[in-house]
Amino acid sequence: MIEGLSHMTFVVRDLDKMEEILVRVLDARKIYDSGDETYSLSKERFFDIGGSWIAIMEGDPLETRTYNHVAFKIAPDAVEDRLQRILALGLDVEHGRSRVAGEGKSIYFYDHDNHMFELHSGTLEERLARYASPPPSSNS
Repeated sequence: MIEGLSHMTFVVRDLDKMEEILVRVLDARKIYDSGDETYSLSKERFFDIGGSWIAIMEGDPLETRTYNHVAFKIAPDAVEDRLQRILALGLDVEHGRSRVAGEGKSIYFYDHDNHMFELHSGTLEERLARYASPPPSSNS
């Protein structure tokens, strides 16, 4: 039986740069650093982000950018602050897909290794409720 998500791992060229993103944008708390040891495939660091275990490992970055992403939940009133943190690090912000009212707000951005992240203010329940309601009439 699946009990839930264990962890997410991101392979990155520069552990320090990724740590800066995780700490400054996502309020990560570092809980482990392998230093020069390689217990796994390469040097690695572990972080806690909102109760989720995030691992980063040194290695070759993704070659291309895609829409594959990890979304972290934020409060609706935190959107502008998080956007400013992202921009302060010089990260690329991507315009998200068009949204309908009631879906929440999102910020999409890329790290230095082509991983896409989303900061999202909505919930699954809110999205399902919105999708179950009829779309606004264009004859208004």
